[in-house]
Amino acid sequence: MASRYWIVSLPAEKSNLWNKLRESVSKNAFDTSLYRFNVPDLRVGTLDSLLALSDDLVKSNIFIEGVSHKIRRQIEELERVSSGEGGALTVDGVPVETYITRFAWDEAKYPTMSPLKNIVNNIHGLVAKIEDDMKVRGAEYNTVRSQLNAINRKQSGTLAVRDLSDLVKPEDIITTEHLETLLAIIPKYSQKAWLETYETLASYVVPRSSKKLYEDNEYALYTVTLFKRVSDNFKVAARDKGFQTREFEYSPEAHDTRKQELQKLNEDQEAMRSSLLQWCYSSYGEVFSAWMHFCAVRVFTESILRYGLPPNFLSVVLSPSTKSEKKVRSILDELSGNVQSAYWKADDDMGMAGFGGETEAHPYVSFTINLI
Repeated sequence: MASRYWIVSLPAEKSNLWNKLRESVSKNAFDTSLYRFNVPDLRVGTLDSLLALSDDLVKSNIFIEGVSHKIRRQIEELERVSSGEGGALTVDGVPVETYITRFAWDEAKYPTMSPLKNIVNNIHGLVAKIEDDMKVRGAEYNTVRSQLNAINRKQSGTLAVRDLSDLVKPEDIITTEHLETLLAIIPKYSQKAWLETYETLASYVVPRSSKKLYEDNEYALYTVTLFKRVSDNFKVAARDKGFQTREFEYSPEAHDTRKQELQKLNEDQEAMRSSLLQWCYSSYGEVFSAWMHFCAVRVFTESILRYGLPPNFLSVVLSPSTKSEKKVRSILDELSGNVQSAYWKADDDMGMAGFGGETEAHPYVSFTINLI
């Protein structure tokens, strides 16, 4: 599927303009797809209303296109999380490319007798509501995801920060009226120093009580048993030697609770991911459909302002390859009367030449649809 399309309108004063355009493109730029872009007879209104609307259309297009891209990026991110193949993006049940190239105006949703300003406002309002909904849904999903990531970091970080409950067994801890077991985090290359000195860091340390429970790339986890009354002195002396002690109280109930919380968060994240992904696919179709109706209003409005009344223009959608762009532009220039065209204004005070983000000036209406 092409990622970029041109929507173009040409003044339809020449007879058989559609056939001439098809023949020229087929002969000189055969790799360029060309289709009619069916714009209905919309309500014209006054010249002042069209001029005012033209200014608003540029801003609205940037907004609508931006929301479309946000939803698409959200879909790609959610698909990456699941490590699965993404589904095809559709609009009204058909692929995006098919929808663009066979666009048909939805009269029930956007009555053609409505003022153009009302149609644009309805489209803008619909897209704005979807964007707000996406922010709320995305924030809820990201909250659960952040909580899960925080727990995973605690379980996968170094011994200095990670949760130790999975590494310590009940038999590793001694707790009596007078004795207690501390957990010591020892730098990996200081283990020999620890084993040689821990019994001397305070009085009443149980000899040969230190046992290694676990080792990662940076630290080793040791136990040490001593009398409770010297615990504070031991911690200070250990810190002075570069040994870190961590508070730990083994609780089977707390351990089980943490496992259940982690399982629930995983289930919640997957349920929310699936729900958000389904919503994004559906909403992308809604936004894209609204965007194409908006483009039809753009073509109609700018064609009237450029070519005049009554409406008499041919609107098409093309997807030229990079190497064919110049050839296609040349064809369009020729069919619109080239630079001597009565529709061309070198000093275009309405900003038509650069409408829709185009950097080149053309003697016909043209703007680009970027799908990505």
